[in-house]
Amino acid sequence: MDYQTLWKNFEKELSNFPGKFSRAAESLSAKATPEMATTPAKVAYSEDKMRLLHYQPLVDQGDGHPVSILIVYALINRHTLLDMDPDRSFVRNLLNHGLDVWLIDWGYPSGTDRYLNLDDYINYYMDTAVEHIRSEKKADRLNLMGICMGGTFTVIYTALHPEKVRNLITFAAPIETDGVDSVLFSWAKHLDPDKVLDAFGNLPGNLANLLYLLATPVGTVDRYVRFLDKAENPEFVRSFMGLEKWSFDSPDMAGEVFRDYIRDIFQKNLLMKNELKLNDEHADLRNIRCPLFNAFGTYDHLVPPASSKPLSRAVGSDDVRTVDYRTGHIGMFVGKNSKKSVIPDVAGWIKAR
Repeated sequence: MDYQTLWKNFEKELSNFPGKFSRAAESLSAKATPEMATTPAKVAYSEDKMRLLHYQPLVDQGDGHPVSILIVYALINRHTLLDMDPDRSFVRNLLNHGLDVWLIDWGYPSGTDRYLNLDDYINYYMDTAVEHIRSEKKADRLNLMGICMGGTFTVIYTALHPEKVRNLITFAAPIETDGVDSVLFSWAKHLDPDKVLDAFGNLPGNLANLLYLLATPVGTVDRYVRFLDKAENPEFVRSFMGLEKWSFDSPDMAGEVFRDYIRDIFQKNLLMKNELKLNDEHADLRNIRCPLFNAFGTYDHLVPPASSKPLSRAVGSDDVRTVDYRTGHIGMFVGKNSKKSVIPDVAGWIKAR
């Protein structure tokens, strides 16, 4: 393309900008933001900031007993990503497949939670939730699903408590942290968590969110450019506004768990090296002998496949399914293929086991 053509295209875009901006402003003023977390659920148990949610069934099971699954989300951002719009809701669609869905809501940590560490979250809060479900369902083991950082948590938990987990499902779980081509991973490798915590006490949610946005600057800019182009499409605007609302709902992270996660998982890569210990208990990945469903996104720039995929060969299970979905970090849960492919895949896999 020659210089004159480039200049003409630029002039055209420039002349169209005021109209695009005006249409975008009209869309924003129309209050098109979808409601978040609308799927009915009750608080089955709560302690400190943590709540264990139990979703109401949507499919009549007759006299059968639905398969129970506990979802563990990350400490950064909120689990509401999984329940954004009734039609696209990840949680609702799992319920539509007849699963009995439970989820840990980590809440909003405050200064009083500063000294909660990795052991507290995994061996206390997570284990308490698991024990509650086991007692409620009168079951020895249950299915555990971890998403992003929650995936790392579920892997550690299963390595420490293999007798309590029937099947393990991970989505975009950071496991291998050495040699991974990712801006976010590079920052984590060189970050000094002690200085962050000396300054703030907890990791501020807004700071974490800013780092996520800066990790993919081109994608961030492109997101807003696409919004200007598609501002007249109500469906697109609703989806865009829902993701924006979720993206900037960023709880702080308790200081000590942040320090443990950065130092032990990212900087020392102890989990993948089979050297991680919590309260002197060895989280050996070879202890994971239950079936594993390990999924990640081809175009995930936050947690690249190179970080999640190695889990499949590190565990001691003979029943491992490794799935590479052609999507990004968020697309597995709210994208077009989530309802069409991801949820039927994982629901069918769980039911078969």
